[in-house]
Amino acid sequence: MALASLSSLARMQWLALALALMPLLAACGAGPTASQGGVQSTRAARVPPTSPQRPVQGFRAAKVMNLPGLEAIIGNNAAGLARQLGEPRLDVIEGDARKLQFTGKACVLDVYLYPSRPGAEPTAAYVDARRESDGLDVDRAACVAALAKR
Repeated sequence: MALASLSSLARMQWLALALALMPLLAACGAGPTASQGGVQSTRAARVPPTSPQRPVQGFRAAKVMNLPGLEAIIGNNAAGLARQLGEPRLDVIEGDARKLQFTGKACVLDVYLYPSRPGAEPTAAYVDARRESDGLDVDRAACVAALAKR
């Protein structure tokens, strides 16, 4: 069958079929080269061993958040926070750190407490606030104010 004797539509269909089959034909032709000897290597690359980083020895003080509207929270201990914001919904202790979570209709407030020196009582150093419905960030100071009014 000569390509010239086909109608324009049939030629385009023939051309589309030929173009569609080209990648399949190219994949069939690809194989190991003569230098590989027909066998492909499956060995993984070797990564040189490294020594793990040693943890920091000694005490490291937390960086304390300093934002307007949080002055009554930052630096306060757990009892002081409970007096201002009510009983926390969550109280998690991990090592010498502590996380208190307070909730209300307006927001969820996470307060992170760390000791300022070795052996000291943990105090609030960082605050995070979000909406309970979708977890999007909200203004921290506005959240504190809303929770304090309850």
